[in-house]
Amino acid sequence: MGLTAPGPPTVLAVDAGNSKTDVAVVTAAGEVLATARGGGFRPPAVGVAAALDALAEPVARAFADAGVTAVTHVSACLANADLPVEEQRLAAALHARAWGASVAVRNDTFAVLRAGVAEPRGVAVVCGAGINCVGMRPDGRTARFPAIGRISGDWGGGWGLAEEALWHAARAEDGRGGPTALARTLPAHFGLPSMYALIEALHLEHVDHHRRHELTPVLFATAADGDPVARALVTRLAEEVTVLATVALTRLDLLEEQTPVLLGGSVLTAGHPQLDDAIRELLSARAPKADVRVVTAPPVLGAALLGLDRLGAGAGAWERARRHWEGGRS
Repeated sequence: MGLTAPGPPTVLAVDAGNSKTDVAVVTAAGEVLATARGGGFRPPAVGVAAALDALAEPVARAFADAGVTAVTHVSACLANADLPVEEQRLAAALHARAWGASVAVRNDTFAVLRAGVAEPRGVAVVCGAGINCVGMRPDGRTARFPAIGRISGDWGGGWGLAEEALWHAARAEDGRGGPTALARTLPAHFGLPSMYALIEALHLEHVDHHRRHELTPVLFATAADGDPVARALVTRLAEEVTVLATVALTRLDLLEEQTPVLLGGSVLTAGHPQLDDAIRELLSARAPKADVRVVTAPPVLGAALLGLDRLGAGAGAWERARRHWEGGRS
């Protein structure tokens, strides 16, 4: 049975990541009525029902603050919605919650892309814990990748970089590989004297498994100090970012047009000079018309703009919503 939201058209924008969730209620004119934040969205770990139960709490707060009980459209950009079939299942589960008359679910990388462009046109590469790339055109065409790890051809992301650094450091210490300062800097981060000690600590969980992500900044610092092995890993990441962006541009017939290429996620927004310079150099050679930008706007803005696109809102509504999160910065 369909749901009709009372009052003027509104959007529930959802940006749900692994570590936190942001939601907002936005009018068709781009006015932000309410926002709320919740915990991470992890259906693979807890199941879809439990993940949506956790999402319901910030949604209820936002609805209460906005004075609404439902919206016209739910625009949800969700982590772990990596395949179209997963988006469809999550959309059906969200629709059953009766939060909005219509529901659109996208991978959360689309939120980063839409937050960084003035219209729904461009390509975004996001590198945080993992790595992903999406592209879109105003006519609805999209480019995307499964982005579920090595089985889908992925390389990079914070977790992947940490594992690569550990691999090289372990082999350097025991003689199977060439020398690298990573054999010293990685264990030193945890106050340990050797890679053997770090391997033992990770294996026996004296150092929590989730702390491995702390080694990615150590890798970049070691590269900045000139270590050849660390620098090679950073260069390889730049190559991977460039390949993803170039392939997406090609699929969308945008390679020969001036097109925004957005960089997002904790690794690509951290301002690592070697990585930034290498990405721009490689893209200037392979996609000369790419307009490379780093996205600093919160992804929930992108979810809101995608919802406004669905309602047929124009540039005035986009700018009003953008001003709320960016304070007038374009």
